Amino acid sequence: MGVSICKQSLILLVAIFQLTLNPIFIHSAITPQSSSTEFIKTSCSSTTYPRLCFSSLSLHAASIQTSPRLLATAALSVSISSVKSATTQILKLSHAHGLSPRDVSALNDCLEELGDSVDSLISSISEMPKLRGNDFDVVMSNIQTWVSAALTDETTCSEGFQGKAENSGVKAAVRSKIVNIAQLTSNALSLINRIAELH
Repeated sequence: MGVSICKQSLILLVAIFQLTLNPIFIHSAITPQSSSTEFIKTSCSSTTYPRLCFSSLSLHAASIQTSPRLLATAALSVSISSVKSATTQILKLSHAHGLSPRDVSALNDCLEELGDSVDSLISSISEMPKLRGNDFDVVMSNIQTWVSAALTDETTCSEGFQGKAENSGVKAAVRSKIVNIAQLTSNALSLINRIAELH
């Protein structure tokens, strides 16, 4: 009885081992993920900030696959999340003790610009599924306009804040956040423009 069970276990182990070495199994289990990652890396190489592009999007390789539209959509989603996160942090900063009225005013102006940026990015991402058919050019133009507007809002927030604020520590903290989201949005715009070129 014990020998029979042992033999069955051995056969099962051999079967599993053969399955994992089967080229078809390897192709279906590994190739899609690796090809998606390579696709993202190649696509990001044409953006202004390729390393940031790859690091922010490679985690979504499984859902992006090798689709330029899904890649750009993921980039927009990452930008939206980043802007929302920065907005929350800057809002907390605006309520900190010891800030001058000028610093608070500058922070509030920046928050307004970031709010506009989020609205534009949300408008653009809602249009991404419509990038097909006869309306492609119109939809693409709208998306490009919205993402460009979002990038302008982020830049205005950064430059305006640096010019108005007094506290150097606050300036540095805000600048680091805005620079990051502006780079993410810039990358998203590059990936969107790439879709237009391919079309």
